Amino acid sequence: MELREIEIFLALAEELHFGRTAERLHVSQARISQTIKKLERQVGAPLFDRTSRRVALTPIGAGLRDDLAPAYRQIVGGVARATDAGRGTGGVLRLGFEAPGVADLVTDVLDAYRSQRPDSDVQVREADFRDPFGLLRGGEVDAMVTLLPVTEPDLTAGPVVLTEPMVLAVPMRHPFSRLDSVTLDDLARDTVFRAARPAPPYWVEPPEPWTTPAGHPVRRGRVLTTFQELLAAIAAGEGICPLAAHARQYFAHPRITFVPFRDAPHAEWAVVWRRAGETERVRELARVIRSRAG
Repeated sequence: MELREIEIFLALAEELHFGRTAERLHVSQARISQTIKKLERQVGAPLFDRTSRRVALTPIGAGLRDDLAPAYRQIVGGVARATDAGRGTGGVLRLGFEAPGVADLVTDVLDAYRSQRPDSDVQVREADFRDPFGLLRGGEVDAMVTLLPVTEPDLTAGPVVLTEPMVLAVPMRHPFSRLDSVTLDDLARDTVFRAARPAPPYWVEPPEPWTTPAGHPVRRGRVLTTFQELLAAIAAGEGICPLAAHARQYFAHPRITFVPFRDAPHAEWAVVWRRAGETERVRELARVIRSRAG
């Protein structure tokens, strides 16, 4: 039984008139009659009592109507919701952020998206530090803004939404705290933490051996599992850590100083989405980001 046949049957069961049903569905009365006869052959019993004066459901027809109507409404509603999401018609763009502070730094982009899609809004979610792509892969967000690089086979790395310099987080009494700036070679002068992220591995561990541009070896700090744990270790004098510059504003700590790098590559934050979950809303966000970059 095809969906169109179910639609015709349910419409006739409601209208109880071949002419009105044909007009409602924009088909001929002959098509209505042929479809009902086909269904009756398939069921093996009449679904309607038809006379020259009236059309009425048989008991079997009424039972079939009661069984099919809820399922039909659910199917049609599901297809409509999926179509709206795919086309970006109304609704909410759910956007995850690996670093919540970055959401404040790209408000101009989000405002531009809202102006392009006045029937939509943006709902911001913070990603779990221990599982940065969990919300995305679980379908809880449509896209997310995360630090590059991203080389996941199931994810598409879209345009860069924010570029910012790097700083070195050091204890307040560290010799570097009195400097105006540092270099990547200065990393060899202390124990260095990485902003620990359990996955993917290319975010966590640099190539072996970890050396500075001049070839000096870098001592690795112990493994840390949360950002607050990282800040506590730096404040306690256990080591230092390169971070994106927004950390100065959003993670200010009375016992930590953030010193600018002179030669470190800038951090790049990009919008990322599931290859199998690309919708018109996501494409529109990417277009807005590209247009502002251009």
